[in-house]
Amino acid sequence: MTMLDPKSQSVLRTTYQRSVAEYWNNNPNDDRVNTKLGEVDGLYHHHYGIGEPDWSVLEGPELGREDRIVRDLHRLETAQADLLLDHLGDVRPGDSLMDGGSGRGGTSFMANQRFGCRVDGVTISEYQVGFANEQARERGVSDKVRFHFRNMLETGFETGSKRGIWTNETTMYVDLMDLFAEFSRLLEPGGRYVCITGCSNDVIGGKSSSVSWIDAHYGCMIHPRSEYFRALAANNLVPVNVVDLTPATIPYWELRTHSELATGVEKPFLTSYKEGSFQYLLIAADKVGR
Repeated sequence: MTMLDPKSQSVLRTTYQRSVAEYWNNNPNDDRVNTKLGEVDGLYHHHYGIGEPDWSVLEGPELGREDRIVRDLHRLETAQADLLLDHLGDVRPGDSLMDGGSGRGGTSFMANQRFGCRVDGVTISEYQVGFANEQARERGVSDKVRFHFRNMLETGFETGSKRGIWTNETTMYVDLMDLFAEFSRLLEPGGRYVCITGCSNDVIGGKSSSVSWIDAHYGCMIHPRSEYFRALAANNLVPVNVVDLTPATIPYWELRTHSELATGVEKPFLTSYKEGSFQYLLIAADKVGR
């Protein structure tokens, strides 16, 4: 059994959290997709894309075809992050934002570039923290963009210190009541939380076989749609925008089936999205009260 140092023990409180951290620290084969796409322009994302692909990338000579696909997949993933940032509202250079489950920092750097503000990224992967902080140094923004080995369920940041917080496909790894309680504590009154996530559609019942397959593949716990709104309401977070991005993400997954980077998870994503058992949602919610 691997012994954890005191810092790791304070951050990784459960066996499950330790297993998730180990998954990302060891750079499993699935992460080759994020790595390859991030090499396009140095923005490393850990999420999926939206928008209409440039289907012409499949045409033309075989030589360079994969590179064209990779570049377009990366474009669609960056468009997804841009849409998330569009919903953060009025952010000023003096404000502080937090990226919950920040990965290797792609959206955090985009936020700093757009708003000029401070961004704190938190992740339970020490590898990701080191990678992202090195990126911040190389970009010359380490005074404004910093990444921390912390648990987003208990960040240690001051109460009311954040103007905005976002999670981008990370909420399926945590309990939503605990998560939104911490985010509500961190946000200043009127602060904004934005979430993009996949969720099961509990209107049609329990998880479908395809959604269960995705859960097993990523070792996550996909929540039903209703659970998000229940947990938000319980923690003084009032939705101001809810956008169903499902139709906008299906073309991304269809393009990914043509890539050499396809991992086999493309089919259950497409099946569950098209049958309606899985939804891709953007939720923006404001903190009310104190």
